[in-house]
Amino acid sequence: LWLLAGANALAIEQPEYELVREYPGFELRRYGPMLLAETRVSGDFESVGNRAFRRLADYIFGGNAPGEKIAMTAPVSQRPAGAAVGEGVTPEGDYALSFVMPGRFTADTLPRPDDPAIEIREEPARLMAAARYSGRWTWENYRKHEQRLLEAVRAAGLTPLGAPVYARYNPPITPWPVRRNEVLVEVAEPPPKG
Repeated sequence: LWLLAGANALAIEQPEYELVREYPGFELRRYGPMLLAETRVSGDFESVGNRAFRRLADYIFGGNAPGEKIAMTAPVSQRPAGAAVGEGVTPEGDYALSFVMPGRFTADTLPRPDDPAIEIREEPARLMAAARYSGRWTWENYRKHEQRLLEAVRAAGLTPLGAPVYARYNPPITPWPVRRNEVLVEVAEPPPKG
């Protein structure tokens, strides 16, 4: 049962990336541009996800101008809104949560949300350091992995460019030992070797 629940994340579309290099403690990935449906909520780290998820789910389940259903994708991403470069999350604050829109859409073809609290945003191509982990969706668990990633990125001689992002790939019914969670941070292009 656990293996089947963990496999649910593999059945839906996820952003494609090029694996640039593996470092101790993280992967360096190059993501192409993507469209996001994003909303902002305030509160504690663990509860904002439920409020934002419902709002975003309403949008993809038909809460848009033509009433079109949009396929669910993974992950659901959460980042601190307005955080400084390299600054981690806090137990409470303002957060931006987003769904990546399916790749078949462009900015012109994506349905417009009925809810003004949802913004459609184009994310440019980025170079991201990413660390995968399992476990519960708690602030303490995330924070531990976020700090490890930031330390590993700096130890590798890379420079973080923004606030870290928390990514959840599985539905809530997935047993926590097999959940796929990630922490990612955008990094500057490394200098050429030579």
